[in-house]
Order: sequence, then structure tokens, then C-alpha cells
Amino acid sequence: MVKKDEATIPEQKASFNPSTFIQEAREELDKVVWPSRQQLISESIAVILMVTLSATLIYLVDQLFQWAQLKVFG
Repeated sequence: MVKKDEATIPEQKASFNPSTFIQEAREELDKVVWPSRQQLISESIAVILMVTLSATLIYLVDQLFQWAQLKVFG
């Protein structure tokens, strides 16, 4: 069985340079595709609606089991 050479990992610097960190963070943030105001509003409404529907469904199932428990053990 032939082993492949393991990838070499470059040595990491021991010191932390805040200015390099800020520069790299800005470069990464420039790559982000930010949503438009309309997208943000519509997707927020969708999330709120789904959370409300999920909570309502969980509440109704809980009430069903509570009713069934009273019928069986009540």
C-alpha cells in the first residue's frame, strides 16, 4: 500500500498583529453580499410568520395531549 505524502502545514506566527487582523477583516467584509432593505424586511416577516406558526402548532399538539391525558387518566 502506497502512502501519499502528507500536506505540510505552514508554521503559524506566534504574535498577533491587530492592524493585520483589521485589514483582513475589512477585506472579508467587502466580499459579503448584503441584502437590500426590501429583502431584509420580507425575510424577517417570513421568519416571524414561521416561528408564530410553529409555536401555534406546538401549542395545539400540547393541548391535544393534555385533553387525551385527562380522558385516559382523569
